[in-house]
Amino acid sequence: MSFSTWLGLLAICCLGAMSPGPSLAMVVRHTLGGGRAKGIVCAWAHSIGIGIYALVTLLGLALVLKKAPLVFNGIAIIGALYLAWMGIQALRSNGGMQTKLAAGEPTDALTAARDGIAISLFNPKIMLFFLALFSQFVMAAQTLTGQVIIVITPLVVDGLWYTLIALILSHSSVLPKLREKAGLIDKLSGVVLILLALRVVYSL
Repeated sequence: MSFSTWLGLLAICCLGAMSPGPSLAMVVRHTLGGGRAKGIVCAWAHSIGIGIYALVTLLGLALVLKKAPLVFNGIAIIGALYLAWMGIQALRSNGGMQTKLAAGEPTDALTAARDGIAISLFNPKIMLFFLALFSQFVMAAQTLTGQVIIVITPLVVDGLWYTLIALILSHSSVLPKLREKAGLIDKLSGVVLILLALRVVYSL
């Protein structure tokens, strides 16, 4: 893979990572509820999901799934239901950040990791992103080194971007203000997740 091709890949990965959406909302929630460490755990768990999609695209499975509508739609529906469930939980603040903060209970690392990877793996839009934009770079990865770069680049870019978000939001001058708005952040996260679930179902 040439350096110029890698720069194109890097640019697309940066644009994808920086697009606001439910992933950002999830990192914000766990940074709010557990501080810097939990936000970073959520960020890198999310990036692992991105790496899995990159690997799936590299292996050609994304194209196979796209050509098998029943399988693809089944995965999309399961993902939409899970996203909707997470959204409803956030709206009700049932175990959400507001409830945890009120009880003096920080979010745990396992929950942060689970939500981070789930928000990437159960979002079919990420699969479509890789299929439409990322797959064009797969042909340039003719060697093992190129293939490793194809998988590692989006994973690292995603992890670093959301780590930066967690670091900024966990600053001593920012985090207390966020915690004052815990209920609102829970509600906004819930709305975003439910809208994403509805969009997934609508697009089938």
